[in-house]
Amino acid sequence: MIRKLSMIALLIGLVFLVGCGGKEETAGGKEIIRVAHFPNITHSQALVGMANGTFEKALGSDVKIERKVFNAGPAEIEALLAGEVDLGYIGPVPAVNGFTKSNGLLKIVAGATNAGAVLVVGEDSGIKDVKDLAGKRVAIPQLGNTQDISLRNLLMENGLKSKDKGGDVQVFAVENPDILALFSKKELDAALVPEPWGTRLVKQGGGKILLDYNQVWREGNYSTAVVIVSTKFLEEHPDLVEKWLAAHVELTQFIKDNPEEAKKLINEQLKALTNKSLPKDILDNAFTRITPTYDPVTGSVKDFVEISYEAGYLKKKPDVNQLFVLDPLNKTLKAKGLPEVK
Repeated sequence: MIRKLSMIALLIGLVFLVGCGGKEETAGGKEIIRVAHFPNITHSQALVGMANGTFEKALGSDVKIERKVFNAGPAEIEALLAGEVDLGYIGPVPAVNGFTKSNGLLKIVAGATNAGAVLVVGEDSGIKDVKDLAGKRVAIPQLGNTQDISLRNLLMENGLKSKDKGGDVQVFAVENPDILALFSKKELDAALVPEPWGTRLVKQGGGKILLDYNQVWREGNYSTAVVIVSTKFLEEHPDLVEKWLAAHVELTQFIKDNPEEAKKLINEQLKALTNKSLPKDILDNAFTRITPTYDPVTGSVKDFVEISYEAGYLKKKPDVNQLFVLDPLNKTLKAKGLPEVK
């Protein structure tokens, strides 16, 4: 009797497992692609594409998109490595960290946005040059993220160091909304932030721009957001990745050619995801500082690796050449008659 009950329990367990496995891969007979992005204008292709149906059209009726919204790179990377996300929009530095941590289980397959970060200082902070950051309180959104690495590079170029590295520049990791609150109270002297937060610090926080998007680094020709995919998903579903990238390229061109319509869709998405839209003047100003693209600017990502290593965020330098898989993107670009990305 006990043996018979055990066999029944085993069979029930097997049926349960098979059922669960099927649900993870299909929904009503459809394949699923789980996509992550931030509610941020630097992830504009994701926002516009979700709003106007470009991704759905490109993938076809047999594919369901499961949307996952994050507010921080490390959380998105954890989800990718845990198999909870297949493809995502994310900053290049978290992408590098995830690639290194996982020994190559993540790949960058395209760029998304270039530039878009500014160094803002308080009107009465007395800061007129980067060297004047000595002894000051400077905020970045997160330790080890793209803006933090950009700040570390600026400090090194000007002979400065953060307090944790033996210098006197106080660097604080604070979430963007809190940076605005602290800045308004004059509890911060400066901040290196992505748009639209730079514009908000100027218009709502009493700040002024010390270094614009094309002065922070590489004259603005650096990656701020990329498209990343799990190696497993890329190997198992190259067709879906190619279709997604085809839509991504189409959206990049749409945003460039139709900025007003794109901004309207982006703001509607921000309102739906965060319950807050951006005032038109802030959105307009911020949009002038970002460059939608599909080129990941591989040279800038390699430079990020060097700076991250020098700053102590990476214990060893990864082989960045293995981080990029650009053949699917270049296949799409060739089909559209566009120049391939190196």
